[in-house]
Amino acid sequence: MSDDSQRPIVFKRVKKGGHGGHHGGAWKIAYADFVTAMMAFFLLMWLLTSVNKAKLEGVSSYFKTPLKVSVFNAGTKSNPIPGQGEGVLQRPGFRPEEGKGEKPVKGEGEGESDAEKLSEAIQARVEKRKLEELKQQVEEALLVVPELSKYKDQIKIELTTDGLRLQILDDQNRPSFDLGSGRMKEHTAALLRQLAILLNQVPNRISISGHTDSKPYAGGLGGYSNWELSADRANSARRELVGGGIQEEKMLRVVGLGSAAPYDKDNPANPMNRRITIMVLNKKAAEIVSSDGGTLDLKRPLDIDPPQLAPPEAPPVAERR
Repeated sequence: MSDDSQRPIVFKRVKKGGHGGHHGGAWKIAYADFVTAMMAFFLLMWLLTSVNKAKLEGVSSYFKTPLKVSVFNAGTKSNPIPGQGEGVLQRPGFRPEEGKGEKPVKGEGEGESDAEKLSEAIQARVEKRKLEELKQQVEEALLVVPELSKYKDQIKIELTTDGLRLQILDDQNRPSFDLGSGRMKEHTAALLRQLAILLNQVPNRISISGHTDSKPYAGGLGGYSNWELSADRANSARRELVGGGIQEEKMLRVVGLGSAAPYDKDNPANPMNRRITIMVLNKKAAEIVSSDGGTLDLKRPLDIDPPQLAPPEAPPVAERR
């Protein structure tokens, strides 16, 4: 029998804590990351099946766009705002070609963004309000300014789709120009100089057209006609407006229309048809006038030798005013 008193004494210490406390939550974070990744995956699958090819290409191009371009060019025609309109979301409209760098191309359905359309609508509304205020100022001046009040019945003012139109009509007893001439009467010149002060309050471009009645000149088709007369009178009006303070750069068009656009269509010989029309153009109308009918299509053959027509007979001669 061994002596138990000689055996070594062994102490066993049990560590407590195990998986308890805050050290047991690591699996929750991993599980949350897994669920998030699965949600993103299923969302991607849904987008791939529900979005058309054009938009997918746009999304792809959008994420390839440098951050600086995305921030500073967003919302333009060349870089639409994501999710607005049906245009392609691409860096807008550029596609690389081998050896030629980047060239602009139009995407499918590309057009003005909603932001641009809204901005243009706001600008058009502000411009219309300014023209309405100008119309009211001119009407008030016709009542109080001596140079204008005497001719208030000969001045017609109205807002049109092209802007604000002012027409200075002739009266049988008070013509605006000398008989059959582009020389302006002094009272007409004073009237235009007063109008120039009011028209200078807006930055809009100006168009001037001259008109005559239907009475022809004795010179016939080859001589001085209503076309030359109306153009000379329109240019005389331009000179007086510039003399009244309007900048020359604001003049966009000065034309003579002869008797082609009568004020009184039922009576082409009415003295009121002899008039000067001043158009304060809105932005859209000014752009149309500036384009001057667009460009010529050189690919389409032109008529080199148009058919020769016999000249019409000269109209009867009447006194020209």
